[in-house]
Amino acid sequence: MASSSDAAPLSCIQEGTETRFPDHPESSAPFPNQGADEARDHVQPLQSPIEHVRRPHIPRTRRCSTVSVDYFDPEGVSTLSKSLDPARNQETRSSSSGPTSSEESEATLAGGAEKPFDFEQTLRYHLKKKGEAGIKSRELGVAFENLRVVGLGASASHQSTLGSLLNPLNILSKIKNIRHPQLRDIISGFEGVVRPGEMLLVLGRPGSGCSTLLKTIANQREEFHSVKGDVYYDSLTPSQIAKHYRGDVQYCPEDDIHFPTLTVGQTILFAAKCRAPQTRIPGMSRDDFIHKVTDIYLTIFGLNHVKDTPVGDASIRGVSGGEKKRVSITETLATRSLVTSWDNSTRGLDSSTALEFVRALRIATNLVRNASIVSIYQAGESLYEIFDKVCLLYEGRMVYFGPVDLARQYFIDMGYIPANRQTTPDFLVSVTNALGRTMATKEHDEIRDPERRGKPIPQTAAEFEEYYQHSEIKKINQADIASYKADFVGKHDLASAYKASAKAEHSRHTRRQVMRNVMLRRVQIIKGNYTAQALSTTVFVLQAIILGTTFVKISDTTAAYFSRGGVLFFSVFVPALFSMSEIPALFAQRVIVLRHRKAAMYHPMVEALALTLVDVPFTLGTIILFTIIIYFIVKLQQTAGQFFIYFAFIIVIALSMKAFFRALASAFPKEAPAQAVAGVLLLALSLYTGYQIPRPSMIGALRWISYINPVFYAFEGIMTNEFHTLDGLCSSLVPSGTGYEGVSVSNQVCTVVGSLPGQDRVSGSAYLSLSFGYTLSHLWRNFGIIIAFGIGFLFFLLTLTEINTGHTGEASATLFKAGSKAPVIKEAEAAVADDEEKGHANGSSSTGSAESLERAIKEELEARKVMREQPKMKSTFSWQHINYVVSVSGEKRQLLDSVSGYVAPGKLTALMGESGAGKTTLLNVLAERVGTGVVTGDRFFNGQALPIDFQAQTGYCQQMDTHVPLTTVREALRFSARLRQPSSVPTSEKDAYADKCLKMCGLDSFADAMVGSLGVEQKKRTTIGVELAAKPQLLLFLDEPTSGLDSQSAWAIMDFLRDLADNGQAILCTIHQPSAELFSVFDKLLLLRKGGQTVYFGDVGHDAQTIIDYFEGANARKCRPGENPAEYMLDVIGAGATAVSDRDWHDVWLNSAECKNLETDIEEIHTEGRTRPPVGATLKTQFATSWAYQARALFKRQHLAYWRDPTYLLSKLSLNIIGGLFIGFTFFKSKNTLQGTQNKLFAIFMGTILSAPLGGQLHVPYIKMRNIYEIREKASRTYHWSALTTAQVGMELPWNILGSSLFFLCWFWTVGFETSRAGFTYLMYGVCFPIYFTTFALAVACTSPTAEISGLMFSFLFSFVLTFDGVLQPFRQLGWWKWMYHLSPFTYLIEALLGQAVGHQLVNCAEKELATLQPPAGQSCGAFMAQYITNRGGYLTNPDDVSDCHFCSSRTTDEWMQPSFNIFYSNHWRDFGLFCAYILFNIFLVYFLTYMVRVRSHKRLAYLAKKVAALLGKFRKSP
Repeated sequence: MASSSDAAPLSCIQEGTETRFPDHPESSAPFPNQGADEARDHVQPLQSPIEHVRRPHIPRTRRCSTVSVDYFDPEGVSTLSKSLDPARNQETRSSSSGPTSSEESEATLAGGAEKPFDFEQTLRYHLKKKGEAGIKSRELGVAFENLRVVGLGASASHQSTLGSLLNPLNILSKIKNIRHPQLRDIISGFEGVVRPGEMLLVLGRPGSGCSTLLKTIANQREEFHSVKGDVYYDSLTPSQIAKHYRGDVQYCPEDDIHFPTLTVGQTILFAAKCRAPQTRIPGMSRDDFIHKVTDIYLTIFGLNHVKDTPVGDASIRGVSGGEKKRVSITETLATRSLVTSWDNSTRGLDSSTALEFVRALRIATNLVRNASIVSIYQAGESLYEIFDKVCLLYEGRMVYFGPVDLARQYFIDMGYIPANRQTTPDFLVSVTNALGRTMATKEHDEIRDPERRGKPIPQTAAEFEEYYQHSEIKKINQADIASYKADFVGKHDLASAYKASAKAEHSRHTRRQVMRNVMLRRVQIIKGNYTAQALSTTVFVLQAIILGTTFVKISDTTAAYFSRGGVLFFSVFVPALFSMSEIPALFAQRVIVLRHRKAAMYHPMVEALALTLVDVPFTLGTIILFTIIIYFIVKLQQTAGQFFIYFAFIIVIALSMKAFFRALASAFPKEAPAQAVAGVLLLALSLYTGYQIPRPSMIGALRWISYINPVFYAFEGIMTNEFHTLDGLCSSLVPSGTGYEGVSVSNQVCTVVGSLPGQDRVSGSAYLSLSFGYTLSHLWRNFGIIIAFGIGFLFFLLTLTEINTGHTGEASATLFKAGSKAPVIKEAEAAVADDEEKGHANGSSSTGSAESLERAIKEELEARKVMREQPKMKSTFSWQHINYVVSVSGEKRQLLDSVSGYVAPGKLTALMGESGAGKTTLLNVLAERVGTGVVTGDRFFNGQALPIDFQAQTGYCQQMDTHVPLTTVREALRFSARLRQPSSVPTSEKDAYADKCLKMCGLDSFADAMVGSLGVEQKKRTTIGVELAAKPQLLLFLDEPTSGLDSQSAWAIMDFLRDLADNGQAILCTIHQPSAELFSVFDKLLLLRKGGQTVYFGDVGHDAQTIIDYFEGANARKCRPGENPAEYMLDVIGAGATAVSDRDWHDVWLNSAECKNLETDIEEIHTEGRTRPPVGATLKTQFATSWAYQARALFKRQHLAYWRDPTYLLSKLSLNIIGGLFIGFTFFKSKNTLQGTQNKLFAIFMGTILSAPLGGQLHVPYIKMRNIYEIREKASRTYHWSALTTAQVGMELPWNILGSSLFFLCWFWTVGFETSRAGFTYLMYGVCFPIYFTTFALAVACTSPTAEISGLMFSFLFSFVLTFDGVLQPFRQLGWWKWMYHLSPFTYLIEALLGQAVGHQLVNCAEKELATLQPPAGQSCGAFMAQYITNRGGYLTNPDDVSDCHFCSSRTTDEWMQPSFNIFYSNHWRDFGLFCAYILFNIFLVYFLTYMVRVRSHKRLAYLAKKVAALLGKFRKSP
């Protein structure tokens, strides 16, 4: 070829022969300008035993798809060809020893310096060099016979509720299902072969088994119950592939999930590094190979311009969807997979981007000579022609497997007629849809083969399969399989050659190189999202400052011993607490690591180890700041040795706890249970550290927890390190004060544990020994134990990551509400019946299918009948010169440019254009759904002003089907009808109309199904039904109603809209490049180009002939026979991905007769319409119903959503029960000693800490429901925002009160509180406290854009108010922070709970709590201490003795609480009132902040919220 831009097609395929080429992109290429045999002659010297086997001739036509290697980036390919040209590069390659004469000759053959550069010839040169070097190559095909995949569970079942989950009978049935699981065949009877260089297209309706087939071919079997039948990968078995060569067979899911902070170039380079072979062309280093491969793929797939752009995700801006799809393709190809399954990879892409993807795949398949299996929705004809074979699935059965060019005629001969301009893939899928196919009649049977005329036409899946079993196509397929098996299966020499080729590729230093690569990638991830690391460090520093200033310049006296223990406890606990926040990020990256593991890029344990090692310096830096701030602000012991010991313990425990929570996350398949267990373990780590309850006070049954708690050893270590040099001056000498001024120290004693009679100082070591049982001799032992724990956690992390990377597969099922007798459930239950019943069910499968078909036809007839009963619309909606300007980064950008048009009753109008043309923007502007920018122009109904309730009289179906997932279809439609139809209409009439809409939408069989469990088609019908139930009087807007649907579902939706229009509905609908069949459904078209400029408005015409005539009349190219008119016109105006236009079609439109006709038509509509009365308002207020009616409906919906979400409710209730029992038994039957009273204090304190996870739980359901309101229901004026807020608050409260009540029952008497104090304690903890934390959590959530950010804000604010409640740092020592003590609501909660539950009780000191002192000679203990006891309290156990007086510092609990914690029994009703005031303030905040942030949406607040969301979103995304 002359140049790369003139490259001949890469995908010419000569049927009947097969050539196998090496698999490296630098060393393989098909030869499109030669026959296959000629290509074989060219590379004959390179072939291994795997490569030179010929396939027997199978009669098929020769076909050639035209995809050029420079399709995406002609200029880049040309530049790359020059860089790869051997004649030039041999002079500059530093690693080469210089060219030989033969090399120069070969280089000349490949293209000399004076000739144009040929990319393929250059690759051929590298192919020869590889052969001369003796490098073994390999290829792989796949064949399967009698393939059957068995899955677990029925395809439809009942939605579980809290009641059903707790029902003992259901528990027994679940146990039975575990022992004897319900099984169903997902696919059965499959056979076929895909050879290297071939592409197989898999077609079928959703649920037919396409994904299952692709996963099974790709050897991804884990999620299925069993896989039966034979699968051959040449001479290798599936088990051999899984164990030794899993990277050669891969499955690529439809979602493009990558590390979002890595750039495109880094992503591809990493894949190339991990799979780079050891054997390479002489003179080429490993780095040269890796970078060359990366350059080739980035160039061929047109990614050079974004190679330095982050891949991105939902929260991090990155490349476009089409580019991200090409990144997925490129990454997979860079890993050199030989057999690849691509599952529905074009979902959500427009047809031009989908075509780009398949063309790219065709290039890759030919270039790398692999086998590609692809499933695609809505495949166009040009896309279909790129494939070699097609497989059609019908209800889990294979009804066709063969050449693509024989498939259409095969089904025509069967007796099915394709619609006019219907693409072949649409036709193939349509024959599997009883309502979407057209059968030949006896009178018009001439289209069929003469031998088939008059014979019965198959209709059920079983009949289709039987027809295929007796077809010639089946024989061709079997012959192909037989020849493949004869040539490649069971050949020991082929298996040995394959093994030798794979072994030769493995580097001798692979492990070290992979470890280095993965560590480098981890650094790049952190670098790409440095904000997250900076935020994490900032939060640590902020927490250190708060803690440090709380305990600032702590005293060395005994009064601060307790506080000193508090700051040291926080020092070890905060790093553990923050380590827990890594769990979500680890689960976010698991799907990526799993994919890389299956691609044999690295072991998951390598990623876990790399994460640990790379994290060490970052953790070290953070802990250095944390420890320095705390240590020196608090002014702990100021010696270098003690500081560095303190630092060493903190850094080691921080690293150990990170490994602990990572190992915990790796042990669970899902995030929810991991978070729940982590919460309970965090509670255990906190309680059994030895601070709240010293080990000697722990009950024997639970004391063992402290021995396996690494935080305990760290706490003991830093406590002994700090206290062993302390000799604190006693701040509470007894007796002292008035009357004891002249008493000798020998007659005084310190009440602090560890004091000695006659001494005014208390040894820190003695204090620790007696209070906690800590000794300095354990210091380095503890340090070693923590390191051992860390190593153990790391070992479990690596092990569990390696063996538990997979995730459990869940079969999707349609869920119906309890008690539903829907036919869908009966059919699903029959499919999983017991063996005897199953045999009968299989025998009558055709009968069942016939019944389903009969039911579907009956429902469709009923729907059409109901539609005819609908009132007809009479008003015409028009708009003139609509302009829309927004401000982007300070610049004005015009999105719509003087757009005019109209929608008439009974007409279906399409709004089309390329991505970015402004289709959805125009729809939103016309529907009054834009909140920013400046809109100018006019909109009319019948030439008159719009009614004030325009939004209430129109329906708007968004592209995203946004519904409450746990609402049934009937409930969703009735909810819409009740709240959006006028209040004058009786509820019974509204419900009856909603039921009519059910039938109209063909949803009668799914009336009781949960919306969230529906398939995409039923969900789209529900979206339309919800809008129809509101009884729109004027117009129905739809945005992309066919997006994400398969071709038959898309046709079903459009056919439904056509019926609506035929019955008088006015519809305006955006659509993304439809098939010719879908396009013919529309009456009128408004076509836009980028910039929101009109290109055409007018009739579509029969077979779109009117539009074709318009463009051809304006000197556009001719529309080719069979070409899709929708694709034609978009290509003509330059709207395709690679299309260009030679003229300004907007100017052509402005100067056309059609434009003038449009203006005339609009004026005529206005003139005629103004003779009639204007369209009146149907509502007198903003909403159709009263606020009370709205709130009642919302309460009902919220209640059902909660009741049907037993996981959420059980997590809430079980956390209270487990927490209550755990805390209760930790402080089991606390005695009335000083330590026992302190234990009761901590029992109450720890109970309040449970509000952190409980409050965090409610953010997710709250924000999900709020999103539904903001996305759909707000603009539709369904209800007032305050009604929703009231329902959300009101529905959370009873469940949280129930949870707290259960906590109270498990906790109160277990701890040992007096029953007489139970009433007030329940009032505060069981009622007021849940109301407080619920409203506080919701007040935070209403300001947050996401649940993750809401959780972070709530945790921080919660810890802030908790720190200053006077427990961890007593009031008298708070210093500057005393103002926060008075401001914190927890101050009053703790005082009310503790003061009332413990106050006014006697204290009986334990023996070790008694202080022993000597009275002056001649005085009894009672006489000596009388005045002190009168002034300060306390009591003597031996008042009559004259020596060794045993004194307890507190006689009553009040004497202990008041001076230390500022807690008074008499204040508990005052505290109750103040706490209720905080609750009222929280409730006010919920409504006020919702209005200010979510409703009124101040620009500054919105901007601030957006920035905070972006910042914290990065933090949460960072793995």
